Amino acid sequence: MANPPGAKTAPVAGAQTGTLRVRLYVAGSAPNSVRAIANVKAICATHFADHELEVVDLMVEPERATGDRIIVTPTLVKLSPAPQQRIIGDLSHSAKLLAALGWTRDE
Repeated sequence: MANPPGAKTAPVAGAQTGTLRVRLYVAGSAPNSVRAIANVKAICATHFADHELEVVDLMVEPERATGDRIIVTPTLVKLSPAPQQRIIGDLSHSAKLLAALGWTRDE
C-alpha cells in the first residue's frame, strides 16, 4: 500500500539521517591496519546501508597525516553526520565503534 502524498514514514531503528562518511588512516599492511580495514568494512556493511568509506594509506600519502593532523594509525574519522569523531585502534570493539559512529538501536 502506497503512502499518501506528503506522508512521512518512520525511520528504521538505528538508521542514520544522511550518509555516514568515514575516513580510515592506515600504515600499509601492518596487522593493526589490516584488522581495522576489515572491522570498519564489516560494521559499515552490517549497520549502515548508506555509507562512504575512504581508506588513506599514509605509507603512500604521508602528507595527508600532517594535513589531517593524524599522529597514530589506524585512526578512523567520522566526517558526517555531525559531530565529527576520531577513533584510534584496530576498531575491534564493535559496541564502542557503533556508539562513536552514532548508531542507535531501539529496544
